[in-house]
Amino acid sequence: MGTAENYEEVLKGKYPAKAHAKKVANWIIGEGGDKTGTIYLEAQKQKLLEDNDEAAPFRQRRFFFYLSGCNLPDSYLTYEIPTEKLTLFIPPIDPDDVIWSGLPMTIEEALEKYDIDDCKTTNDVNSYLTSTSSIPKSTLYAIPEQVSDHITFLEFNNKEFSLLKPAIEIARVTKSDYEIALLRKANAISTAAHISVMKAVSKVKNETELEAVFLKSCIERNAKHQSYHSIVAAGENASTLHYVHNDDSTTGKDLLLLDAGCEADCYCADITRTFPISGDFTKESRGIYDIVLGMQKQCTDALKDDVKWDDVHELAHKIAIDGLLSLGILKGDKEELLKKRTSVAFFPHGLGHYLGMDTHDTGGNPNYADKDPMFRYLRVRGTLPAGSVITVEPGIYFCRFIIEPYLKDPEQSKYIDKDVLEKYWSVGGVRIEDNILITKEGHENLTPTPKDPEEIIKIVKSG
Repeated sequence: MGTAENYEEVLKGKYPAKAHAKKVANWIIGEGGDKTGTIYLEAQKQKLLEDNDEAAPFRQRRFFFYLSGCNLPDSYLTYEIPTEKLTLFIPPIDPDDVIWSGLPMTIEEALEKYDIDDCKTTNDVNSYLTSTSSIPKSTLYAIPEQVSDHITFLEFNNKEFSLLKPAIEIARVTKSDYEIALLRKANAISTAAHISVMKAVSKVKNETELEAVFLKSCIERNAKHQSYHSIVAAGENASTLHYVHNDDSTTGKDLLLLDAGCEADCYCADITRTFPISGDFTKESRGIYDIVLGMQKQCTDALKDDVKWDDVHELAHKIAIDGLLSLGILKGDKEELLKKRTSVAFFPHGLGHYLGMDTHDTGGNPNYADKDPMFRYLRVRGTLPAGSVITVEPGIYFCRFIIEPYLKDPEQSKYIDKDVLEKYWSVGGVRIEDNILITKEGHENLTPTPKDPEEIIKIVKSG
């Protein structure tokens, strides 16, 4: 599938809930589960703000959505493994609610919209679960913290609460064509928003205005939800990896780091671009930008089915060391620098993470207790399968809080030239991030956002 694929054509179909349910069921059976069992899931409840009669912001449970494609609150589903029957239960029509909110989705509309076999109202959940004609007395698979108090599983001989969650988490790692189309859509909308910020950056006075530009661009394209809280970091603020204040002045600052992406029907884009606020890179900021761009391109080129992500992350550090040596920030033997993990002072986070319905998506098996600082924050460990989507987001940062302990450590400080380093604090940080689909043949970049430095300069100056 090429980047020019018309994702809208794919999205004219239905979200493949039944294929996802079968994939999950097959994993459970492969783990020794009951072939005659039933999967049960609940949507997130609609809640009110505390001490208020207004609804709190709603975010659908991803486990429920994966087997339904349904973004309604207060809903339920069952999937009968032997018959492959998927039943959705949606809230009934409440005349009092209709007065205020209009008609809700009807059963007929749900059957038309979703990839399901049957639809009932939530009033029918318990009677359906206790009906032996619908479900045999077998094993019920559910997520323990996500079962309402009023739900009963009396007709099931066994209740199994440990397999369903990991089954869905593992199934979500490899994406269907429909899911990939949603990720393309989220990337396309987010790209337009990134370009809008590039065009606005030289005209505004603070980060807040730029966050507003990004949000406006997404919302007017009907993407009303963000994948995560945007990072809009000017100058030295970009040295904070998850900077969230977004309220500082941009005047007189060197670079703007924008890490932001919208959701498309619960699927996330996660894109970072770094560009000069004035329209021109300084010598120092361009030097760092070129290193990070090299890291990003070479690591992306290394991606293919069954590649070991740990090795790609190490490659990023090797490229960073070469670059920082060439600028004179680091000194010494590059093999020794790698062994001593000195580059972690400038690139402290992992190279990337799985992406899907969550920004930091499921199935990565990180090891945050790893004693090796180079790998401690790597969110994916092991090999990448075809069909997975991963972010490639190397960066180089000049964070005093992280680097100064290295400067005070005699074993590390001998590898860092303090005088050269002094010229780079104002760069803050550079990160470049794309969303990459792993394929049987290699990989495909789902992120069309400009990153060539000359192209970025033209866009910033065109504003």
